[in-house]
Amino acid sequence: MYIVIGGSAGSFQAVTALLASIPRNYPHTIFLCLHRLKNVRGGFVEALSLKSNIPICEPYDKDTAMPGVAYLAPANYHMYIDANNQFSLSTEEPINHSRPSIDVTFCSIANTYKENAIGILLSGANKDGALGLKAIKDAGGTVIVQSPDECQVKTMTSAAIKITEVDYIMLTNNIIDYLKNL
Repeated sequence: MYIVIGGSAGSFQAVTALLASIPRNYPHTIFLCLHRLKNVRGGFVEALSLKSNIPICEPYDKDTAMPGVAYLAPANYHMYIDANNQFSLSTEEPINHSRPSIDVTFCSIANTYKENAIGILLSGANKDGALGLKAIKDAGGTVIVQSPDECQVKTMTSAAIKITEVDYIMLTNNIIDYLKNL
């Protein structure tokens, strides 16, 4: 399976909890698209790595995605993944005021992995990710939204729920259980 997680304002705590729960030798590939400051290049991977049991890295253009690794969209780049599991990074215009755009990454995952994709959308202050989550659902994948009641900022998750028949609306602890039992 290919798991893609998107989030923005208020998602860092949930992301670190998810990464801390993933066991070593996890057989699935994880993609992270998180809104972050575009001019700050260092520190984010290191902060996530402190809690994670699996390696976290920012891919370079044309790197190949491997199971058991979490790939973080680099600051100020859109992240695409193709049928050969290769990354393409782009500096196209921001979408929803964001680069990386969650919609871009989610749509790429939907096109590439179809029913083998699991999209998870977390807390955030804009609507980025809602259309991408719908693309994953429309391609036959599974879609999960963090419960808006738990989100620090519920704009992102609420927007997704409005346009997509999501498979699960879950608290972070339930998302952790789901990922551990894949």
